[in-house]
Amino acid sequence: MQTTSHNCEALTRRNCLQLGLGGAFGAGLVDLLRLRSAAADSSALNVEAKSCILIWQDGGPTHYETFDPKPAAPAEVRGEFRAIDTAVPGVRFSEHMRELASLADRFSVVRSIRHNQGNHGAGNHYMMTGAPPRIPVGCGAFVSFHPSLGSVTARERGHQHGLPAYFSIPRMSRSGGPNFLGAQYAPFVVPDNPNKQDFRVRDVALPRGLEEPRFESRKDLRALVDRLERIPEPAASDPVLSLDDYYTQSYDLISSPQAQRAFDIHSEPDEVRDAFGRNSFGQRALLARRLVEAGVPFITLYEGGWDHHRNIFPTLRKRLPTFEATVATLLRDLDERGLLDTTLVVMLGEFGRTPKVNSRAGRDHWSNAMSVLMAGAGCPGGLVIGATDRAGYSAVERVLSPENFASTIYRKLGIDPDKVYYTPQGRPTHLVSDPTPIAELFA
Repeated sequence: MQTTSHNCEALTRRNCLQLGLGGAFGAGLVDLLRLRSAAADSSALNVEAKSCILIWQDGGPTHYETFDPKPAAPAEVRGEFRAIDTAVPGVRFSEHMRELASLADRFSVVRSIRHNQGNHGAGNHYMMTGAPPRIPVGCGAFVSFHPSLGSVTARERGHQHGLPAYFSIPRMSRSGGPNFLGAQYAPFVVPDNPNKQDFRVRDVALPRGLEEPRFESRKDLRALVDRLERIPEPAASDPVLSLDDYYTQSYDLISSPQAQRAFDIHSEPDEVRDAFGRNSFGQRALLARRLVEAGVPFITLYEGGWDHHRNIFPTLRKRLPTFEATVATLLRDLDERGLLDTTLVVMLGEFGRTPKVNSRAGRDHWSNAMSVLMAGAGCPGGLVIGATDRAGYSAVERVLSPENFASTIYRKLGIDPDKVYYTPQGRPTHLVSDPTPIAELFA
């Protein structure tokens, strides 16, 4: 039986499916030409990553019990877990991060990102887009004021082999959509559990009972309907044109051999599947690697349930060992296949957790400090960037912002974070207001 993960405001998968996409239609021809011109201008950017796997820990993972333990702090701050040594002398992680501790010389940890959005809705938006919400946002709000990292990557990098350019597995984060870029840049969501014996991705195979000739005849009929005269409106104001993009992508997806192979997780050797973990997150991480092999530029692995307002220590004793072992296996597997050099792996949530353990034996929302794992695509191994104070209250050394984080991802993917987009109303919008990446990650 599969459980449903909730944040403190009891959001479920149904809520996420109700998320508005902001501007639901595609850009017009002028915007498209402007985009192509800007892409040509930025072609000199150093493209280090062909793909990005964003592991999103929805709810806000604790920095104390993961990458930034404080063993010298008072008991009510340091918590119940002890600190352990890692493969990097002088760097310590929390005790249930053993596998990643053994690989600490292969990735970087940023300990000094902070912002001022201490609720799920606003914090999610800020870290998923690199843009702060334009108006105050409540904890349970679904907001989309700016295109997400994945949607921008889909537009800039495009798709190949019939596969969408942006996947979100098993659902989309509340701010993971395209906003004014248009629905064609929303993520392809794979809600099914690849750990199931009968795992089969919807829309990647012909529906049962529909033979190939019948499918092609329906496609031809659709093409004839599309030739009917329409009022000449730009795509941004014509929902039918956005639907056309979806139909085209669907046909391409169903008929793509690369898509069929990418989703055939049952073809993986048992020892590989076992190493990733025979659980939903483990097999979704394996699926993400297969999508990277197929050339997909952006994959979000959405993993909910990190909003630990109560009973944080028994919960993490049970969850962290299998979760972080899967992440460590993903890094090893990408490295062994020669994919880590061109795949950026990022792990984070919307913020960290409060320094003082509360009366319910949990930690609450805390945006003054958080830790982020950055691996692959030229990120140095064994590097810790920035620091929090002695009790972990706040980032105090090499303080960084969500804008710096987003700009780093874009630069790694060869996208200029200083690019200006235009909304369907013609308003100029900077991709990131501060396009300064984290320089240490480009050493």
